[in-house]
Amino acid sequence: MKKKLSIWQLTPPQILVLGFALIILAGAGLLTLPIASASGQSLHFIDALFTATSATCVTGLIVVDTGSSFTVFGQIVIVSLIQIGGLGFMTMATLIAFVFRKKITLKERLVLQEALNQSSMEGIVRLIRKVIIYSLSIEAAAAVIFTIRWSLDMEFSKALYFGIWHAVSMFNNAGFDLFGTVDAPFVSFTGYANDLVVNVVAMALIVLGGIGFIVMADVMDYKRTRKLSLHTKVVLSMTGFLIVFGAIVIFIFEYSNTKTLGQLHMGGKILASFFQSVAPRTAGPNTIDIGSMRQASQFFIVLLMFIGASPGSTGGGIKTTTFTILISAILTMLRGKEDIVIFRFRLAKDRILKAITLSMFALFLVIFVSMLLSTTEDAHFLKILFEVTSAFGTVGLTMGLTPDLTTFGKIMLSLTMFAGRLGPITLAYALQPKQEKELFRYPEGKITIG
Repeated sequence: MKKKLSIWQLTPPQILVLGFALIILAGAGLLTLPIASASGQSLHFIDALFTATSATCVTGLIVVDTGSSFTVFGQIVIVSLIQIGGLGFMTMATLIAFVFRKKITLKERLVLQEALNQSSMEGIVRLIRKVIIYSLSIEAAAAVIFTIRWSLDMEFSKALYFGIWHAVSMFNNAGFDLFGTVDAPFVSFTGYANDLVVNVVAMALIVLGGIGFIVMADVMDYKRTRKLSLHTKVVLSMTGFLIVFGAIVIFIFEYSNTKTLGQLHMGGKILASFFQSVAPRTAGPNTIDIGSMRQASQFFIVLLMFIGASPGSTGGGIKTTTFTILISAILTMLRGKEDIVIFRFRLAKDRILKAITLSMFALFLVIFVSMLLSTTEDAHFLKILFEVTSAFGTVGLTMGLTPDLTTFGKIMLSLTMFAGRLGPITLAYALQPKQEKELFRYPEGKITIG
């Protein structure tokens, strides 16, 4: 008699991959229903699958405008996928377990450890509680502010709906918005380029969602512990540097561009520069037309999107910590040192190897998909590279190519978003056969470098 295969016999990476895949398929099924479409006609399955993937992987790339193409039912399906995908389906399952007072098993703790990219199971359930409390509290506070602001422009009921919807979308770094209309689709936040309240709240949500729940918990505990972990110091310092440096670069390159910053007053220029520096942290909304930016600015945003957010967050990319390790490794070699030291802590060799592996995986993936799409899509290579990097970094910024993609292009970008959300290494671990312990080691060899 054959033994039945249980889902809990799978490894944590395999459970994560399967879980996200099933959620995407369920979401795609719901979005193909006529009740989800504003036209009353069933959405093409590939478009529904792309939208569900983008929402679950909290990306924001869209092939049809969210505000004008979906009914309230369809929009609620999308924002639900964003919340599940942003916090992680295991976090949502844990929330249900808390409600019904169900005990969290050892296997479930292992999956949570993998989902939050933690090196230890110690305190994992306590961290999940904090993740849920912080997330819902931040989203609720932002929803209130958004509602008050937008009630000046629209009916209160619509402002409330928009406030809650966009608070969830922005905090989870999804980049979806409802401002598009039949006559003016895909407008994102361009109508609020000079609005201080909308810009500041949106940027705060993106940054808080992008720094990671571990960092938020560490900062909240600072009054009690009076110390921050190395991880928190690296994330906060690199995030701050990238935002400020990115804003300066965009401000300089776009200052005289009449199609972007050139049409704004000085305050609007500074606000838009910071917003477009924060957005590549894997969020995706834009207050200026990305397609009208100069090529230097567009390529710079590609680099920001590739770096992405931080570990244990709602964002993608190779992560700020990985980028910090790579830069530190270069500086260490140039100085002729042996150990990589950050904030007076020496990094273990396995952390360095993992950072290099992840970066190379990501680079090869972006290059491979870009090369494939350059043969199937009729577009400039920078436009293709921008879209692919946006998909991998789960950003959602676009130069306008996504709605015009071929079916093959949509499938490839969907797979890229999936890989970007879960992480190339998690996917590799999920797909690799069971590893056997090596019984011997080969002799050390030397290769000339440089």
